[in-house]
Amino acid sequence: MIHEVDEGLRRLLGESGLEASGVEVAFDAPTRDWAARRSSPTVCVFLYDIREDAVRRGSGAGEVYDADGHLVARRTPPRWFDLTYLVTAWASRPQDEHRLLSQTLACLVAADTLPARLLTGTLAELGLTVALDVGGTGTDVPGAADVWSALGGELKASLAVRVRAPLAGAVTAVAPPVTEGLVVRSARREGGQAEPGRRLRYTETSDPGSQGFAAPRERGPAPARRRHRGDRNP
Repeated sequence: MIHEVDEGLRRLLGESGLEASGVEVAFDAPTRDWAARRSSPTVCVFLYDIREDAVRRGSGAGEVYDADGHLVARRTPPRWFDLTYLVTAWASRPQDEHRLLSQTLACLVAADTLPARLLTGTLAELGLTVALDVGGTGTDVPGAADVWSALGGELKASLAVRVRAPLAGAVTAVAPPVTEGLVVRSARREGGQAEPGRRLRYTETSDPGSQGFAAPRERGPAPARRRHRGDRNP
């Protein structure tokens, strides 16, 4: 799911014209070594915090059907996670960095969610809303200064971007639907030939054959309801 969120952000920023203008979108950690190797204008989208939203955790299991409407699997509910990114702009001059950061900000605040057309993999399959929050601060998320200190770099203008995305639940296949009735076959103990098989609870069936199965089951009419002493005539 994480790489699918990355791809959604990359596509969203690409639509703003960054990549068309020669600006690279990277997901590397903006360390000193990385900054020294950079050779072109870059918008860095660095994921630094992942936390589950336990309030939205569900229970039970959903049902998965095939194209013919048959139940083929059961899936546990998705679990929701908050992914927090540090977004920075890198160029040769501070003015150019601020221009890139402004263009990035305008692109991100224009959408409250990652558009469905940009989603891939399990995010597209689930069809759930992937929320996007720009500039917000969480009470339990490390601040930008702490992140820069951990990276060993100098404090730089940045955007905090939080994406709330679902992680698809586990899928368990189910057994195919029953289409044959139970067949009982009996034989004499002393070398006698087996009698034709008999399908329990079903009528008008033929010999089940060597494998013990016959034609698809055919249910007879439901038995009449037995009247009890306490029943009254209509």
